[in-house]
Amino acid sequence: MQLCDSPPVPSPLISDMHQALRNLEVIHTISSHTEHGTLPALASACRAFEHPALNVLWRHLQSVKPLVECLPSDLFGIDRGYVVVLQKPPDDKMWETLARYTSRVHSITQADIPTTIERLSLLMLCCPSVPASLFPNLRKLKWTAKGTRDAANFLRMFFVPSLVELCMCMISPSLAFFSVLSSLRILCPRLQRMDLGYRAETDELTRKFSPFITQAISQLHHLHTVRVWDLGNQGVEHLMQLRALRSLTLDLRTSSAWERRSHFQFPGFHDLQFFGLSVDVFEQASNFFSSLQVLRSRQIVISFDPEAARCGPTVLPQLFTILQERCDNDKLESFTLHGFPRKVHTKSGVFAPLHAFRNLTELCIETSCDMSMSDEELCQLVRAWPKLTVLKISDYVNIHDTMVPTFHGLINLLRLCPNLMSLALVIDATKLEGIDLKCPGGGSCNKNIKSLTLGNSPIEPLNVALVLSGLFPSLEQVDLRCWDLIPMISLPQKKPAMEQWALVNSILSGFSVVRERRLEA
Repeated sequence: MQLCDSPPVPSPLISDMHQALRNLEVIHTISSHTEHGTLPALASACRAFEHPALNVLWRHLQSVKPLVECLPSDLFGIDRGYVVVLQKPPDDKMWETLARYTSRVHSITQADIPTTIERLSLLMLCCPSVPASLFPNLRKLKWTAKGTRDAANFLRMFFVPSLVELCMCMISPSLAFFSVLSSLRILCPRLQRMDLGYRAETDELTRKFSPFITQAISQLHHLHTVRVWDLGNQGVEHLMQLRALRSLTLDLRTSSAWERRSHFQFPGFHDLQFFGLSVDVFEQASNFFSSLQVLRSRQIVISFDPEAARCGPTVLPQLFTILQERCDNDKLESFTLHGFPRKVHTKSGVFAPLHAFRNLTELCIETSCDMSMSDEELCQLVRAWPKLTVLKISDYVNIHDTMVPTFHGLINLLRLCPNLMSLALVIDATKLEGIDLKCPGGGSCNKNIKSLTLGNSPIEPLNVALVLSGLFPSLEQVDLRCWDLIPMISLPQKKPAMEQWALVNSILSGFSVVRERRLEA
């Protein structure tokens, strides 16, 4: 982004310009579709394009490094071999130049670059006006930050009244850094989205830093989306009092407090669209939900660490029973369980408490356990959810010691859930007794499904392609991305299995071409 020292280019007279170039809307459209690297040249070529091109050039910064590059090259120096210092005081012209560009910035995405941060931090110390006035139009800040004192000074200049979105991943933050964060409530009263990532090494650090964030949240009345770690009882209560809050994700992995059941009862959350919970162990999720009087949310996502999660035979039924008791049975439409420890063997009956959520449209058990399930049990699982559009309950199971459904169960599933658009399910596709390959669904089919994952299902390629083509006439390919994920990526049978699935997809593509030609005829 070399623009600051470009020599002036004579601008054509307005009378010599094409009539279209006198239209501001046309000029803005041209600028917004110009390749980013040529915007400086466009801004220098014609006075009419200068401001629109500069606005596009500086609107979204992927780093603040271009700001440093606009400053005089002799402004900074190195003292004692490693310390960055100001070699002379910035003059009024330099501040005007800097403000000319910073006032156009709407969003910043910044990785932690110590040298850049040090330079701007030093600069802010001698700013003749309020540092935050440099970015009067900043709306979004995304930053992976080491929370040093320099970083705290750097952060301070971005906290402006126009800021509506803050996304930060903090590494070893200092108290000075958190002190700046606590000023959000005063400096950024319009903040709507706040995503703060921080995993403390000890519970003591979490308790030490959380009050700074709790204080900030307490007065941010426009917050509608929050992702944050466990802020303790007071912090959770403040979150519940945010009337605009619609999406909340809590990371309880930083705290051991929820490994024990709390006797404290929270009023709960009454009007969420999304609620996410990240935990190390299942008990943390059960204990947190038990502490709520009610949870009304359209979508719930619970994420576990597959390596850390421990799961006894009663943990899952207890979790689902608590969900049934605490959640609004009519409002919940989507439920996802992510990061399931694969060593767990279970049966479909453990999901029976979830049948209370009769308006469920999405059920995703991602990275699932080995779930033993017959054709009839598959039908019993989904019978309570006729509105399902997304069903993902397995992409890999241990076929040798786990019962899985067959095409018969799949066909009945499609009849019970006619609105399905996405399906992930491991079946035994080699058992075709009673299946008419010419009309596998008995005359019925699903034209909605565009995404189908069958994981490590045992197959006979030609027969499977024939059945799938009959059941899913709109399906172009079976999704094979699960074979690039753990644990399937390291399976010894991956290569021969992928060859079989490639043949299935090739046959399906051929069927699609034939079907299109028949329609054209």
